[in-house]
Amino acid sequence: MSIAIAAPVDRLLYKPEEAAEALAIGRSTVYELMAEGALTYIKLGRTRRIRRADLEAFVATLAPLPN
Repeated sequence: MSIAIAAPVDRLLYKPEEAAEALAIGRSTVYELMAEGALTYIKLGRTRRIRRADLEAFVATLAPLPN
């Protein structure tokens, strides 16, 4: 018996919860990053969405810690 694993959907917009999963961080951390302006988001009505390009730009700003 084999189990099929679905490939992740290549989204243009992510909910904060989905962005947290994509970044492998907590949901509350995503909201903190959005509140301090480190992670850009857009508002659609009452909802917040994070563009894929903004997730990639945020990751590009992260620097590894020196050894």
